[in-house]
Amino acid sequence: MSTEQTRAGNYFVSNYPPFSAWSADAVAGVSAKLASPPAADVPLGLYVHLPFCRKRCDFCYFKVYTDKSSADIRRYLDSLARELALLAETPYLAGRRPSFVYFGGGTPSYLSANQLRELFGALSAVLPFDDAEEIAFECEPGTLQEPKAAALAELGVTRASLGIEHFDPGILERNNRAHRADEILRAYGFLGAAGFDSVNVDLIAGMVGETDATWSECIERTIELLPESVTIYQMEVPFNTTLYDRMREGGEAVAPVADWATKRRWADEGFARLEAYGYRLGSAYTACRDEQASFLYRDSLWRGADMLGIGVSSFSHLGGVHFQNEHEIGTYERRVAAGEAPHLRAYPMDADERLVREFLLQMKLGRVETAFFEEKFGVDPRERFADALARQEADGLVELDGGEIRTTRAGLMQVDGLLPAYFRPEHRTERIS
Repeated sequence: MSTEQTRAGNYFVSNYPPFSAWSADAVAGVSAKLASPPAADVPLGLYVHLPFCRKRCDFCYFKVYTDKSSADIRRYLDSLARELALLAETPYLAGRRPSFVYFGGGTPSYLSANQLRELFGALSAVLPFDDAEEIAFECEPGTLQEPKAAALAELGVTRASLGIEHFDPGILERNNRAHRADEILRAYGFLGAAGFDSVNVDLIAGMVGETDATWSECIERTIELLPESVTIYQMEVPFNTTLYDRMREGGEAVAPVADWATKRRWADEGFARLEAYGYRLGSAYTACRDEQASFLYRDSLWRGADMLGIGVSSFSHLGGVHFQNEHEIGTYERRVAAGEAPHLRAYPMDADERLVREFLLQMKLGRVETAFFEEKFGVDPRERFADALARQEADGLVELDGGEIRTTRAGLMQVDGLLPAYFRPEHRTERIS
């Protein structure tokens, strides 16, 4: 029996310190940060959370709603614009312009073309993003029609991220995905017809029902499309998922998916096939066809950029202060309507925590330049993390070469399991979520 069985809990490290360390008591620090001027030359990003979906996937752990009417959606979109207006004139944000914008969910493409036009217009009237270098937008194949794809191009979206996850009809059904296989090619064609040069395809290795044969076929189908980039995540089972609820009801400790060693192998094999077709590995999760391709949203955040997140349950990072919005839509909307910033919990980082955060996130890129940390923090990460680096170097997971710390191929395929070794001691026993 595998010693790396998939059990419930979060594996993916998306931020630091862990979300479980954030608290309501620290929210006052958000107001103090917003009342202060920003540091010079720090890029600003905007994240917009659109929590509506046709169905909730069995492995989904995001804040989503599948039962909202058109009136409910309109009220929420109005709340987004009001929230942004509440914050955009604060001293920390006034006069700044986002260099990147990300529309995530949920299913942003659930909105109609007219709703999208109204939303983009309302938000950009408050915080103009006409000159943003990157506007990324998540799409679910079954909600993307030709007029909607054309509207996204017209609105200035530069990258469409298509949540395919898998091509196999049986696997899509077993995991309760809303779309079906025949909708994938149609949606991809709509994006091409709309003139999108940058389309990212999302896949998940190890969904319920996955086999060597189905995964190999999934990669081959992806290669037939030749998208600009491909993202491969390894299946995890967070506690707030339908799949975990079923495990708990059945008294099952082990999830009904492949073990971690198998998922790592599948991800590695998938990337190797993509590399044979000219893709290059740009991070632990993403392969790109264009050698110059960049993900501004990712790369900026992982180097300490500011990001304002609006919408229910959204996350923000401004000047070293993390904060999250209310996680229930009714509470979120009531607070915004009352003219309140809808912040639920926060975490103000000290300088060392900011260093740790940026170091472990950049480890996901496969290469950390020590000069960046020496210039920004006055710290050599080879010394700050000497013990953990020595252990992982001995295991063949990282390499130290002059001014670079590299995550090896084997390390990249399990990078989220490596990162807690770099956490400060007080955070190593906390849940990631």
